[in-house]
Amino acid sequence: MDTLAGSRHDTYDSVSPGLDLVEHYFEQGFTDGLPVVPPTRQKIDAIVDRLGGDPDYVEAKIAPRWGELTREVLAINMVMAGCKPEYTPVVLAAVKAITDQAFNLNGVQATTHVASPLIIVNGPIAREIGMNGGCNAFGSGNRANATIGRAVRLIMLNVGGGWPGDLDKSTLGHPGKYTYCVAENELQSPLAPYHVEHGYKPEDSTVFAIAAEAPHSVTNHVANDPEGILDTMCSAMSTIASNSAVLSGHVTVVLGLEHARRIAKYGWSRSDIRNYLYHNHGNRFIDLAYGHRYGKVYNRNLPKYFKRDPETRIPIVAGPDHIHLFVMGGEAGQFSVLIPGWGHMSTPVLRAIDSSAVGGNGGECVGGACAL
Repeated sequence: MDTLAGSRHDTYDSVSPGLDLVEHYFEQGFTDGLPVVPPTRQKIDAIVDRLGGDPDYVEAKIAPRWGELTREVLAINMVMAGCKPEYTPVVLAAVKAITDQAFNLNGVQATTHVASPLIIVNGPIAREIGMNGGCNAFGSGNRANATIGRAVRLIMLNVGGGWPGDLDKSTLGHPGKYTYCVAENELQSPLAPYHVEHGYKPEDSTVFAIAAEAPHSVTNHVANDPEGILDTMCSAMSTIASNSAVLSGHVTVVLGLEHARRIAKYGWSRSDIRNYLYHNHGNRFIDLAYGHRYGKVYNRNLPKYFKRDPETRIPIVAGPDHIHLFVMGGEAGQFSVLIPGWGHMSTPVLRAIDSSAVGGNGGECVGGACAL
């Protein structure tokens, strides 16, 4: 990382007064394609202090280059992304989540697939720093969402070396490779929050990280019962176009408020929803084999225990626990979204946020096991 932007000798305070640092960082290749905030010593130190001082302390190594992410370099990338110091605990927890071995950041960074880490925040800290889980949650307009996700991406670029066409081999990518960070709409949701479902207390804060495609809109303006709404989600899940069709793995299901409230009115729990989705989605093997019109297909990517009979139903996830359910969105609109994962090559990680933002071993998950 000796060439990383914003080293101790390349901050806004230490360069020539006549140098346009924004253009300089473009020339050096230290940005994600958008202008960055010049990292002044004062802004860097404010974040390093939040991390516990010791700017040379290494918080993580970032694949595939395996660059060392020191606290100072973490702070520099946060400043360049436009983060406030109070976002530090979330960014740190997100970095710890994606660098968990189970997440396989090396594969996510280098794959030809479109996958990008999606970060979803739960708990009081999301509200304290003003994150958006409501109207236009996946869109523009919220500083915390945008800059936290962007900081993670800048770290993946500047420290991990995941530059498009170099170590990043994604054929197409998607807009989430700029920033992909949201919060659950806990205050308006009729269901218990995601992190509570997974054993945390409501007053705890967490980050969930999954290698994910872009959101796929799921529209149903007709059904007013759980089965009708969820059948539409099953339809979205049951596609032969995503990696999950033959590589299984995990998916994220985001219910919009109107859909979530209609389902909850019938007394359905999170478990009911996930189990319904699991038991009522899937594809026929013959469809995955394209009718054998290109030759007899066995498909070694599918588990051996699946029958290859034409009418055998092939699920895209191994069980209901591999369906990660959140509630987001604004008051109006009968829309939800499905977010397919990358496949079984990456396991999502749920990690506690240490509100003190001190790095090291802080913020362990339930039972010490982060992978889901």
